[in-house]
Amino acid sequence: MSKDYKNALSCFATGVAVITTRHNNVDYGLTCSSFNSVSINPALVLWSLNHGSSTKAPIVESNGYTVSILAADQADLAMKFCLGDHEQRFEGVPVVRAPSGRAIIEGAIAWFDCELHESIPAGDHDIMLGHVQKYASKTGEGLVFERSRFGVVQHLVTS
Repeated sequence: MSKDYKNALSCFATGVAVITTRHNNVDYGLTCSSFNSVSINPALVLWSLNHGSSTKAPIVESNGYTVSILAADQADLAMKFCLGDHEQRFEGVPVVRAPSGRAIIEGAIAWFDCELHESIPAGDHDIMLGHVQKYASKTGEGLVFERSRFGVVQHLVTS
């Protein structure tokens, strides 16, 4: 698709998350800006994964993933989980374990531990539909991505 198309899509601000899974005692992770809720009852979420991602097989084979919603001060982690191999991505990153054993990025403002409900082919990506098993959140500002830049939401006061 053209660069103009990608530029137009970048006008839509999104939150930033790190998706993790654990397969054969190895952690896998990547940065994601396509996370969304699908349903409240049942609790379903989705995100999109490139067909060629090295994280796809571990997620499918382990039947799940965890979504860590990054805090406003975690832009460095968003970049770290875009580069290098999976071992390098986790190097020096503090994590806690979800009940499933998957990594939750410490300092994240929310997390969702999901069973893989379905992987749906869609163009050059797969839609990873997950059934939320456990979750938590805390106060704080989330990291936002718009026009290829990180930022935070400016809260406007209206009368």
